Amino acid sequence: MREDSKMVNYIKDVIGNMPSDWLSLTTHRLDIYEEKLAKTQFIEQFESLYGDNNSQPSALSALPTAYDYIRLGHPLSCILEWAVAKMSEYSPHDVISFSSKTIPILAILRKNLLDNTSTQICYTSELPAFFDAEVLRLIYGYSFELKKINNISELSDFDGSTIFYVQKGEITVDKPSPKIDFFIYGYTELGSILIVNGEHNKNYISDIQHVRRRETIAMTPANALAALNAIVDNSFSNTEDTNVEANRKHVTDSIKAITRTTTKPLVGSSGLSIQYAILMGLIHDALENHSGKAIKLIVPPNCYGGTNDQARRVAACIDKAEIVDLPVDGGKDMVQSIELVLEKIAAEDAVPYIIAEIPTNPRVEVPDLIKLKEVLSKERQTKKGETAVDPVFILDQTFCPNVHFLGEAAVLSSVRTISFASGSKFPSGGLCTAGYCVGNVKSERLMEKVEQHLRLCDNEATKLQLEILAKQLPSMEQRIAEAYHNTREFVNFINETLPAAKINFVSEELAEQGFTPSVFSLDLPTQGSSAEEKETYKRKLNHKLINLMITKIPHESKYCVSYGQLKGCYWTIPATSTQGTTKEGDKDYIARVALSPKMDIERHKEVFMNFVEQL
Repeated sequence: MREDSKMVNYIKDVIGNMPSDWLSLTTHRLDIYEEKLAKTQFIEQFESLYGDNNSQPSALSALPTAYDYIRLGHPLSCILEWAVAKMSEYSPHDVISFSSKTIPILAILRKNLLDNTSTQICYTSELPAFFDAEVLRLIYGYSFELKKINNISELSDFDGSTIFYVQKGEITVDKPSPKIDFFIYGYTELGSILIVNGEHNKNYISDIQHVRRRETIAMTPANALAALNAIVDNSFSNTEDTNVEANRKHVTDSIKAITRTTTKPLVGSSGLSIQYAILMGLIHDALENHSGKAIKLIVPPNCYGGTNDQARRVAACIDKAEIVDLPVDGGKDMVQSIELVLEKIAAEDAVPYIIAEIPTNPRVEVPDLIKLKEVLSKERQTKKGETAVDPVFILDQTFCPNVHFLGEAAVLSSVRTISFASGSKFPSGGLCTAGYCVGNVKSERLMEKVEQHLRLCDNEATKLQLEILAKQLPSMEQRIAEAYHNTREFVNFINETLPAAKINFVSEELAEQGFTPSVFSLDLPTQGSSAEEKETYKRKLNHKLINLMITKIPHESKYCVSYGQLKGCYWTIPATSTQGTTKEGDKDYIARVALSPKMDIERHKEVFMNFVEQL
């Protein structure tokens, strides 16, 4: 049997036997995952199964986690990349799939900007619909030449990187050419596949993967499955969805109702896709309307690693942009920190953009909102006595997407504010990654720029993501209330059974104001004669607790990065998961626990009591 026939038959069997989680989960188990071996470990063991022609459901279920979060990649995207490599002379690590058709081009342009390498983009028919060369040059700072060709043979030697982009209707791979460094194949409904060609370009792979990690998402599980089916059947099935506009309207109406806003919400492929569009849209506005002024991206140093890392990556590429740290958590007062930072930025006559989570992560703290409004609304002066640029507040509302910050007469209605939420949490109940953002009336003009960059990056939500959100958003507020009830009950139980532990959770008073998160962080009691011994002991205790929970309640308690799911209880340690790229000194080695509306709370109490009895 020919190798490609064997591969096609094997993929067909895998599709028939794959675990349902491959298609339906947004987060995966950390207890069978090594971040430094992301994709590698999965592919090696999958290749071994292929060699044995073993596609049994039990064998597929036993494969290690490919990535901890499907935004970064997942089993089906890895298998698609493996299959494309098998069809050619490449390694699976040379092949990277994207939900976006423009971001793979931007990933190469980003590295070449930082490395001062020239780029030419060659194409045969057309570039992606929203590819805007002028904006990419003026706002992103990218430099490149565009060249339309009839075929690869027309290419001449080029001192730099050559990208060959082609829109395809089937999953096929061109023969490697020494004149092409990167092949990018765009698929109208599915996304794109990038192939890194040549040993001298291997150093691009980790940088491209990092762009997929921070500024977009991998090809979604549903679309990766469609691509694999296309390899098996040698054609794409018709995926036309006649309900897409109805779903879009339903999602838009639901977001407006939940946030009590009137402006147009935007829906992206993930929370970080939305955040990237916000940052680039605001930078675009600043470069147009505050020409020559420095742009300050004000970010808490210990906030969610994706937020922190992405902001720093943006600042690294934009000459006028730089990061300003904003201490907001663990005893630091957000309002006081903002006051100090804004006074300094005003004196410098710079443009301030603030990114903050309310409640904060992982310590679940909420600032005094009236004082927050006052400090954000205060008119400030430059050193020359002129009126300083007022700030834009970018609010990550993922923990409490039900709180009304932006609508008429709401606490931040008079401050230029854009709020966003990660869709894999409560908006979808963990069924997809699509996130959304909404602005108040004062930020309506800014939102037009945000939408422009969301489209330019081809980071809008997919049709299936919109369908999932349309079904899930109407029940979100009820699910938040039920999950909060379980969380409060569990927190109260821990307080009674282990009073020496420090629990970070909202007070009853804050809950009455509408802050009803279903996540808390747990600082376990420790022992030792030195700070180092105490920290070591506590870290071991964290793992002991998590291991006990996931082994005693495996059908509900999971060790993974999750929140807002429809069922179960999720445990993680921020320092080794959500804060993966945060500076070591700002990491939190505590247990973070997220509860859902449907779970056996009494069983969790029993197992926690067992843990306490072992101390």
